[in-house]
Amino acid sequence: MTGGPSAFAEKVTVTDVLGHKVEVEAPVRRVILGEGRQMYVVAALDKEDPFKRVVGWRDDLPKADPDSYKQYLARYPQIAKLPSFGGMKEGAFDIEQAIALKPDVLLLNIEAKVASDEASLVEKLAAVGIPVVYVDFREKPFQNTEPSMRLMGKLFDREKVAEDFITFRAAEIARVTDRLAKVQELKRPLVMMERAGGYSDDCCMSFGNENFGKMVEIAGGKNFASDLIPGTFGTVNPEAVVAANPDVVIITGGNWGAYVPAGAWVGLGPGTDMVEARRKLAGLAERPAFSQSKAVKDGRVHAIWHQFYNSPYQFVAIQEIATWLHPELFKDLDAEATLKTLHERFLPLPYQPGYWVTVDRK
Repeated sequence: MTGGPSAFAEKVTVTDVLGHKVEVEAPVRRVILGEGRQMYVVAALDKEDPFKRVVGWRDDLPKADPDSYKQYLARYPQIAKLPSFGGMKEGAFDIEQAIALKPDVLLLNIEAKVASDEASLVEKLAAVGIPVVYVDFREKPFQNTEPSMRLMGKLFDREKVAEDFITFRAAEIARVTDRLAKVQELKRPLVMMERAGGYSDDCCMSFGNENFGKMVEIAGGKNFASDLIPGTFGTVNPEAVVAANPDVVIITGGNWGAYVPAGAWVGLGPGTDMVEARRKLAGLAERPAFSQSKAVKDGRVHAIWHQFYNSPYQFVAIQEIATWLHPELFKDLDAEATLKTLHERFLPLPYQPGYWVTVDRK
């Protein structure tokens, strides 16, 4: 394939992250995104015109990340008219609508596989010549991000950009891991990583040894829930958190007003109100699971943008977490500067702060 927009389409066989060999006519010109937040990847692959191939998408971006959606909408107002779908897992994906859009490919996240199998989605679409390709930036991001980006780069005829992004991402992670590797006896703080704290009244959703749990380990910490949660996601008992007495508490936050309008969640994201975010984080720190912990007493309670868990931008979170866990070792590491560079090099949107916050020390 050539590297320009006029490249002739040809049948190529790709292998998706589930090991399926799929024949696709590429470069693709008409794509349905099985999750709207796949735009985090699409935008990084095609900074100049990220929506030019997208003929339909799942409706989650305006709900799960309305601040990013507003940024995209301001620059690309035509996306307000893009056909949207409900989620596969909710049984709300309209197969007939998808067929009518005549896509060259449907991109699905692997967490949709069980529901898509139950609906015989792949078979129904194959019968009309529409291939389905699975990618993953969420369940096992440190195994699947690079192959998923390479796959999408190949389909979009943006292979060089995909490799440039992968190289950049690896180098930014290495800025943390290389320095940690030189520490003779690394003392790993115990970290309680709470997923979407305040989204409900319950405590505590957390991460096993993948996703944010793995980010904590890469950043030089010990993830409290790794031994308690066998998979990527799960829950831990608040009494167990109290007994463990974590050194650091990190809570993921986002603007979830569409789901829980009056929730206690920390509304992080581009352009967020940091005073309000800090206030809400302080409120979450007062819950019984955390209030008497070493983390709260030492002022080591933080919140970070939830969507780092579902995008190839995890390296930024790793850097910021590293500065929280080992402030002296990483005092010269500036995760915000890294995030600005990510925007400047790869993304079509201007950088706006608002991706993490720390409680005020008492």
